[in-house]
Amino acid sequence: MLRLMHVHAHPDDESSKGAASTAKYVAEGVDVHVVTCTGGERGSILNPKMDRPDVLENISEIRRQEMEAAREILGVRQDWLGFVDSGWPEGDPKPPLPEGCFALVPVEEAAEPLVRLIREFRPHVMTTYDENGGYPHPDHIMCHTVSVAAFEAAGDPTMYPDAGEPWQPLKLYYHHSFHRDRTQALHDEMIVRGLTSPYEERLSDWKPDPVHAARITTRVPCAEYFPVRDRALLAHATQIDPDGAWFACPLEVHQHAWPTEDYELARSLVDVETPETDLFAGVREALERMGV
Repeated sequence: MLRLMHVHAHPDDESSKGAASTAKYVAEGVDVHVVTCTGGERGSILNPKMDRPDVLENISEIRRQEMEAAREILGVRQDWLGFVDSGWPEGDPKPPLPEGCFALVPVEEAAEPLVRLIREFRPHVMTTYDENGGYPHPDHIMCHTVSVAAFEAAGDPTMYPDAGEPWQPLKLYYHHSFHRDRTQALHDEMIVRGLTSPYEERLSDWKPDPVHAARITTRVPCAEYFPVRDRALLAHATQIDPDGAWFACPLEVHQHAWPTEDYELARSLVDVETPETDLFAGVREALERMGV
């Protein structure tokens, strides 16, 4: 069985980044494991309907319940690394990060539980965020750093010798979920259909960056699984307002204008040719040659 591991910073990230391709691979029989680095304890309540004192008082438990619901919808297994959300620092200058939060844990310490999970689950492919975290939340940047360190260490018997038998994943990808080309395509399709686009103001301030756009190596067709993605998103009710920006663009526009989820191949220990349409390109052939 092929195995895929997604490493995310907070509960809800697994549903907002790569969820449709996750559902596609699960439907095809791939074993998918989501690793959630923090509990999302300091995440803001972004759905006005959930912005209530009783929710705020129990936010840690509620976010765990939301993750459980999303996990069932996506059909994945999931583990928590157990680190504490760093929060989004606001102000100018920004305040120091809270003591003991994920972003302040030494990388070699934070990587150990992830190495342990990699060696236990033995993924062929891993995904995480790029060096900017996808967006510069301290936990997303730390998630990148820890994921890369664990990818490199998991197959090395001299590293973390008490964390299980070494296992080397064959490919590492970065998510590129919210890039300008995709946003422009969604905007253009809404205009063609006579709809009001929610992206106009954002695009006017978002300058094209051909170098960044060229980093995408892999586009996984998964439009038929966008409804699963949306159901998983809605499970995170404290974060996702069904009447808000996440759903301002109709599902059929998403499916028509941009029917893929996009990734950057950051590391590969198997022969590949890019562009790709499959996270397991090269892996399937390598396992076949080994008789696995």
